[in-house]
Amino acid sequence: MELKQLHYFMAICEELHFTRAADKMGVSAPNISQQIRRLEEELGVLLFDRVGKTIVLTEAGAILQEHGAAVFGHLKQANDAIADLKQMQGGSLSIGILPGDADLLFNALLLSFHQTYPTITLSLMETTRVTEQILDRSIDVGVTIGPISDERLTAIPLFHEEFSLAVSRNDPFADEDFMPLSRLNDLKMVMFPPDHQCRKLIDRFCMEKGFTLQPHMVTTTLSSLLQMVQSGIGASVLPRLLLDTLPNKEIKVVSLRQPTPSQDICLIYRSDRYVGYAMRTFIKTLRAYVEAVIQQAKSS
Repeated sequence: MELKQLHYFMAICEELHFTRAADKMGVSAPNISQQIRRLEEELGVLLFDRVGKTIVLTEAGAILQEHGAAVFGHLKQANDAIADLKQMQGGSLSIGILPGDADLLFNALLLSFHQTYPTITLSLMETTRVTEQILDRSIDVGVTIGPISDERLTAIPLFHEEFSLAVSRNDPFADEDFMPLSRLNDLKMVMFPPDHQCRKLIDRFCMEKGFTLQPHMVTTTLSSLLQMVQSGIGASVLPRLLLDTLPNKEIKVVSLRQPTPSQDICLIYRSDRYVGYAMRTFIKTLRAYVEAVIQQAKSS
């Protein structure tokens, strides 16, 4: 079996059409048909069932497709590893995060990362399709909500994120240690819009308790939301990790219980991807950063 034949075979698997596959590979249709016939003769099995102009994979063809994908996956990893070696501890990395997470977690991290590793180029993108874009390879690594059960992805747990109530220090509830989640229905709230991932989580927990939040005000930015809380316009629900590290003493944090809204945050990338210097360095730095933020929050 020649690598060229395997390339042709995989192209036909993608197109399920000999002429389109030939165009894709830059060869003639008779040439690609001849190569597949030779491959079938060598293996002693049919790889495609041909019904008129329609072709489908046989059982043997499906087996070869699976192993062919693995072969080319390993070849890509080898190329990536060699390219990584050539770059001498440089490289680039595209990172996908959920909307709002740049404010909540990444701004300080990226500044520190650039100062420490100036030869690595990072590209940060907010997207609601983190998992899909990892799978289609449009981004290299993503930070999203777990759990992740897709065997095509490797998931690294980062932290368990709980949410708490943020109120002005002059609010009557500022001295409370905790509040039942159901009490949110009685408060004047300022929140992110409904399509924001934090808002989706809170809405889901509230709906499970039998009520729907009707915020007094809605804003898309964290800074304006915190300003409205500080000014006493309303209370908000935000990640506890964020609230515990805020330097703003005008905002008080009240725990939410019965239940406590929470979610697991993890880092994901394709399992068949070569983990090069840039990605290894970013993952190591991100995990250390998260651990440091958690320790800071506990000691504050």
